[in-house]
Amino acid sequence: MSKVISYAELQTNNTKENLWVAIHGKVYNVTKFIDEHPGGDEVIISEGGKNATEAFEDVGHSDEARGLLPDLLVGELEQGSTPSKAKKASSNPAVHSAVEKGSNMMYFVPLTLLGAYFAWRFYG
Repeated sequence: MSKVISYAELQTNNTKENLWVAIHGKVYNVTKFIDEHPGGDEVIISEGGKNATEAFEDVGHSDEARGLLPDLLVGELEQGSTPSKAKKASSNPAVHSAVEKGSNMMYFVPLTLLGAYFAWRFYG
């Protein structure tokens, strides 16, 4: 019988030195795989200590990637176990601020370049 992991225990394992993720109700210790992750270590670390099922499936991992999971298995995620402080990334003030700054730059840079082009054409 496999070990049952609570969501609280999963959340405590979210560092580069000890990184667990839950995928489809199973908890995996991906610490040894961080440096080998084709998408980069930041991607996998950002999902550490939480349910990464959606992120895992959105990327469309290969059968080879799925074949690595059984060797990394720690146990089953406790049924009915939920995050104690579930927050979406958009509700995080730091993330919201970064997205807002990035959005502003998305408009400022092209408009500045466009203005410079028209000034060059008009005065040149």
